[in-house]
Parts: sequence; structure tokens; C-alpha cells
Amino acid sequence: MRPKILVTGANGYIASLVRLYNADAFDFTCVSHSDLDFSKTKDVADYFEKADFDIVFHTAANTTTADCERDPEGTHRINSESAIEIARICAMREKRMIFLSTEQLFNGKTQPGPFKETEEPLCVTDYGKQKLEVDSWIRANLKDYVIFRLSWQFGLPFAHVKVSPGILERVMKAVKTDTPTKFTVNEKRCMTYAQRLADGFGRLTEAPTGVYNIASENDLTTYESARYIAKRLGCSDAETEKLILPDYERYADRFRDYRLDANKAKELGVPLATFEEDVDTCLKDFGLL
Repeated sequence: MRPKILVTGANGYIASLVRLYNADAFDFTCVSHSDLDFSKTKDVADYFEKADFDIVFHTAANTTTADCERDPEGTHRINSESAIEIARICAMREKRMIFLSTEQLFNGKTQPGPFKETEEPLCVTDYGKQKLEVDSWIRANLKDYVIFRLSWQFGLPFAHVKVSPGILERVMKAVKTDTPTKFTVNEKRCMTYAQRLADGFGRLTEAPTGVYNIASENDLTTYESARYIAKRLGCSDAETEKLILPDYERYADRFRDYRLDANKAKELGVPLATFEEDVDTCLKDFGLL
């Protein structure tokens, strides 16, 4: 019998991709914001106490940093309080929880990455703090869990899968519309083709309890990464110089480096690679390279 996975945020990019490529292996029950208001913690508790599942794959969240800064209380109910309530029910029923955490746990670090799972987080944004609260609660209170700390995931949309905003689409839009676009030079972060997670999901559901960084390697700044994409899309040096502009102002106060070390996930067989390989693979998958 296939494991029953209750997936929240079921219409989001990661959840949609995982469901599509793992439909034969799992029996997914989908829960989206139209089914359940995650800002109402009691309603969330009532729903999950009655739900039938073997595993909860919790992806529902407000990931918009500006929303979290503007409305920390409202987004805290969604991102922290409801997530912890789900984790509490999983603990009570002795069910596995898979939780999407984030690289943003390390956005307050002053030393360079990449960071291993054992590194103590330090974040300065409300979104990062909200995710860290859940990440920490799960590690302290659950016996059976898997936490995915995701880097910036990218991809392209197709039938039934709507992507989250990513660097690939930003560069493609700049090229397609001939619009000069700025990308920060004061940041290094891993950028990962989300298909990698979908392809490794089965292995990860059976992984030993713990935290796993899901990130492809990247030594480029965000600006350098955008230039690489433009070149792979066929832009000449002159076109790249015109369209991909350096943003020296953003994060000028402190260089951000919250790259993740994903060797632990690789040892499980999750097919993580490098940013350059991911870009090429994605463009090939969509017939663009």
C-alpha cells in the first residue's frame, strides 16, 4: 500500500512538482489555502486531528519577505503557529512530518558559507525568524521528522505547475523584453533547479530523522549567476552587458552569503549538482538550449 501523504500548500511550486513526479509512489491528499485558512490555528488543529495520513508534507507558508516585515503577527500565525500545531499533532500521533525550512536561517551570518546542517542559525528577517522557530521546535520535540532547508529554487512553468519567482525567469524576461535589469553583486546564495528535489523526494521521505540542506553548489554572486544564464540563452557579450546590470546598492552594508552545504543529502542519493549544471539541465528540459 502506498504511503498516505497529506501535503499542505498543495498548489505551490514545490508541492505541485513533487506531487507530479511522485504520483505513482504516494497517495497524496492535497490541502491548499482554499481548503484551510492557515492563519486560524484552531481550525488547523481541528483539521489535522481528524485527517488520515502517514506523513505530513508541510509546504504552506507566506514566503514573501515584505509581507512578513509589514505584518509580522499575521504571518507568524501562518508560518509559525500553525506549523507548530501541525508538528504537535504529528508528535502526538507518532507520524512523520516533512517541513520546508529555508536558507534564510543564515541571513544574519557574517562569516561566509556554505553552512552545514550542524551550523547554528542566525537570521535577521521576520521570515527567517518565523521559519527558524518551527525548525527549532521540530528538532526539539519530534522523534520522526525530515526538515528540508531549501536554497533559492528555480524552474519554468508548465501544465499544472506554476513556478515561484526565480532568477531564471527574471533573466529570461530581461532578454525577451530587452529590459536592462539589476542583480546584486553583494550576495552569494545557492540556486537550485527544483526538479532535483522532486527527483530525490522518495529517498528523502525514507531518510533518517534530521535536517537536510537541499542546494546545488554555487560560487557565483547573484549578478554573475544572471550573466551566466544570459550567456546560455544566447546573448552576446554586448547584449549581456546591456541587459544584466550590477546592483551595488543592495546589501552594500554587509555582503550576504547564506549558501548551504548539501553533502548530507547527496549521500542519500539526492541528485544535486552545480548551479551551472542546473541551468543547463533546466534549459534542456524545456527545449531552450
